[in-house]
Amino acid sequence: MYPVPTLYTLKPAFRRLLRPVCDYLARHRINPNQVTVGAVVLSLAQGFWLMLEPGTRTALLLLPPVLFVRMALNAIDGMLAGRQGMKTSLGCVLNELGDVIADAVLYLPFALIPGVNPVLVVLLVVSGIIVELAGVTAVQIGASRRYDGPLGKCDRASLFGFIALLLGLGVAPGQWVDVILACGLIFSFYTSNNRVRYGSGEIS
Repeated sequence: MYPVPTLYTLKPAFRRLLRPVCDYLARHRINPNQVTVGAVVLSLAQGFWLMLEPGTRTALLLLPPVLFVRMALNAIDGMLAGRQGMKTSLGCVLNELGDVIADAVLYLPFALIPGVNPVLVVLLVVSGIIVELAGVTAVQIGASRRYDGPLGKCDRASLFGFIALLLGLGVAPGQWVDVILACGLIFSFYTSNNRVRYGSGEIS
């Protein structure tokens, strides 16, 4: 299903670990859309903090755990929707838009960090939006929602989380950041191509 490896292939195991949390939320009648909105609000709060205080070590060190929680919430909303029989068109729209909004608000502030190439940051964020658009567009032609790699949502989170961790630990920004961002940009174009190719291949 995923010809090119991506962290998304670990989702089934991740979901199993999250099942107790999902059960707790279900017992308290938390619906999937509330979880989706919660993930976006968390991302907005962290993103605005990074924007207001770019390069602050505390904000940077907090980003990796925030990204992990966001990924967990993204998995939980789907689990709740399946368990409660609440898969809706609104939920699907919120899920896709929420991912794009969260990515933008969490990653664009990196462009404000002194020593980080802002053009590469913006290009990588835009290319990430194109990647997700390519995955969604496959549904319009009758294929499945594509999650092919090598740089899907979870992989982008790992990339930016890694950069944030090193910067937060005091590693000075420099050419190493540009190299990581440039590689991410190349992988993003490759990912978009894979999603279009494999999505088209499903119905050919």
